[in-house]
Amino acid sequence: MNNEQVLEHLISKITAPDQEVAAETSAHVDSLTKPPGSLGKLEELVIRLAGMTGNARPRFDHRAVIVMAADHGVVEEGISAFPAEVTPQMVLNFLAGGAAVNVLARHAGADVICVDIGVNADLEHPDLLSRKIRKGTANMARGAAMTRDEAVSAILAGAEVVSAEVAKGTQLFVTGEMGIGNTTASAAVMSALTGVAPAAAVGRGTGIDDAGLQRKAAVVSRALSVNAPNPEDALDVLCKVGGLEIAGLTGVILAAAAHRCPVVVDGFISTAAALVSRQLAPLSTAYMIASHTSHENGHGALLRELDLKAMLDLDMRLGEGTGGVLSLHLIDAACLILNEMATFASAGVSDGVSHASDSAASVDSSLQGESSR
Repeated sequence: MNNEQVLEHLISKITAPDQEVAAETSAHVDSLTKPPGSLGKLEELVIRLAGMTGNARPRFDHRAVIVMAADHGVVEEGISAFPAEVTPQMVLNFLAGGAAVNVLARHAGADVICVDIGVNADLEHPDLLSRKIRKGTANMARGAAMTRDEAVSAILAGAEVVSAEVAKGTQLFVTGEMGIGNTTASAAVMSALTGVAPAAAVGRGTGIDDAGLQRKAAVVSRALSVNAPNPEDALDVLCKVGGLEIAGLTGVILAAAAHRCPVVVDGFISTAAALVSRQLAPLSTAYMIASHTSHENGHGALLRELDLKAMLDLDMRLGEGTGGVLSLHLIDAACLILNEMATFASAGVSDGVSHASDSAASVDSSLQGESSR
């Protein structure tokens, strides 16, 4: 099989969540010592998790943040406040355990797996997963970012990382990324697939000023004009105006769904990958959990496009998987409620339903007594 056939085979493994298991969990949630629906989105979340995993009592003792790192040729256009050299420097920071995602992952009990899928540097470290497709993309403002086969290879590389982790016992994944220039590529992917104007899709990324923001929108417009990506072909969009880490994260999402593992989607870049995943495999959205709404301009619109509701809104725009890791605490809370909270029956607490029916019967009896007099 060629790479696209391998990708199609992966997509064919994605099935809908188990509705019977979800219904079983829903019934149990309603039997817990609380008014129905009173825990709001936590209840909705744990019911979804049950359906995804096929386990009526889900819990996630082993989880991992997959941080995909790659460089972008479009940085030549001056669209970032930081130079491209920061990408390899931050990769080493991840591997040393010093980045924000490392701190938050330690607190949440998650492993951080750093993958070099396209960094424009020669990196070596015992903990680095080297899956380099090429040393960064080409400048998309002047031509295609990469070839179609390179984009598919990057997707498959991400999928292979997930499959290897599942074999080790990982049950849940968080998407993370690092790549100077990747908000520009994400905005281009968003514009190409949704028709949203570049000016509405771009944000300040690493902190560019107003002039930089206008330049960034113009660069995205030029990239779309030069490459004319086909909005009906997600792979065409990905290879022409995307990024290697976006492709890698697409593979993470698709493989997680194929293995019936929830995948927590981080910010703008990760959600661009989620949009590509949805185009390739519509059923994959059933396994996505939106962690937070990024401060990036287009992220809210991307989430609405995917019909995903974020758990957090903290004005974050760091990436790395930081918002995704923070949301693990809410996932844990939902699972603990399901697995540890008493039911009305086990606690000997009236659930209000039987009490109400008893009262109704008593009233009915009284009315019958009155009418017989």
